[in-house]
Amino acid sequence: MKMEIKTRKKIFLVGDKVLIAPDSDKDRTAHGLYLPPGVKEKEKVQSGIVVQVGPGYAIPNPQFLDQEQWSTTPRDPVKYIPLQAEGGDYALFLRDSAIEIEYEETKYLIVSHSSILMLIRRSEFEGMTS
Repeated sequence: MKMEIKTRKKIFLVGDKVLIAPDSDKDRTAHGLYLPPGVKEKEKVQSGIVVQVGPGYAIPNPQFLDQEQWSTTPRDPVKYIPLQAEGGDYALFLRDSAIEIEYEETKYLIVSHSSILMLIRRSEFEGMTS
């Protein structure tokens, strides 16, 4: 009897990194002609959908230094300042600072939060009328 164990992989981003699924509609011109790869890489700004964000900017936890050594409360030496980007946001970012990866046959870009120029977020109230 053969037993298969399937593990589910999960991506964890560190610090201020943002995982972005790049726009794929930029592969063609308005008339439907395919662009060669070199044309896209020359553009300075690229766009895509934010898939996942890291925990944020790490800062020292002041409460960690104030705790007594024998304290039983959990001690975490680092706190994080959360990032502005959220999953589902549409981001414009600097292409030169993006790192291209392929995960499970899908292309993604890892971008530092400071390289994001603009975020477009759908309003929670977009579908509501007054």
